[in-house]
Amino acid sequence: MEIKRSGSQPSRQGPADWFTGTVRIDPLFQTAPPARVAGASVTFEPGARTAWHTHPLGQTLIVTAGCGRVQRWGGSIEEIRPGDVIWFPPGEKHWHGAAPNTAMTHIAIQENLDGKVVDWLEKVSDEQYQG
Repeated sequence: MEIKRSGSQPSRQGPADWFTGTVRIDPLFQTAPPARVAGASVTFEPGARTAWHTHPLGQTLIVTAGCGRVQRWGGSIEEIRPGDVIWFPPGEKHWHGAAPNTAMTHIAIQENLDGKVVDWLEKVSDEQYQG
């Protein structure tokens, strides 16, 4: 058994190569092989968002606070709120982030495949974000 105490892992800023705006990442857990799942709490300030990206084994988001947006490639922008659970299948190109005027926090859970949990792609333009 392992207990990760609240506050025992440092927060970090979301890298500018992968995010637009102010994003804070708080690690929650990362398992050791043979398990392969990891999770983090991610807080997006208003207007902040990820770049387009995919996950080799998919990703689950659980919204815990605020109001956000998600979009899969070729789909419409969807509003997300606390309690919503979003599943992106393996390889589905997508982005997620806060609403224009409201911050949003979600728990992101994904598995690694051969050491990789995400493939980062191009940034979401302001025009794409506005819909």
